[in-house]
Amino acid sequence: MKKKLPHQHDNRTEEILEHMPGPEDLDTVAGLMKQLGDPSRLRIFWILCHVEECVINIAAMTEMSSPAVSHHLRLLKDGGLITARREGKEMYYRAADTPLARRLHHAVEEVLEISCPQNGGTHG
Repeated sequence: MKKKLPHQHDNRTEEILEHMPGPEDLDTVAGLMKQLGDPSRLRIFWILCHVEECVINIAAMTEMSSPAVSHHLRLLKDGGLITARREGKEMYYRAADTPLARRLHHAVEEVLEISCPQNGGTHG
């Protein structure tokens, strides 16, 4: 059903309304933006796009406590942006190898006008 707007200001309005994402899709995007809306989580995500690391090293790299890093890692993992693997008693984290994680990684670097480090990296 087409929406009838009270005022017609632009002849593209109907086309825009036909292509407007639904509330569920926008909820998904808003949730992802909320995930990366925290500067600490964004920094951790960016690091993990380039290297697989353990909590202690991530804490040292970000000058945060291990419990704080663990909290952010749990949220990023729940959001599907990072993955974890166990090696002995140690857990290692890296960015998820998904199109979404790659796009978010590249978006961060485009906005900041920075380039990926040249060696390896999960999304380099």
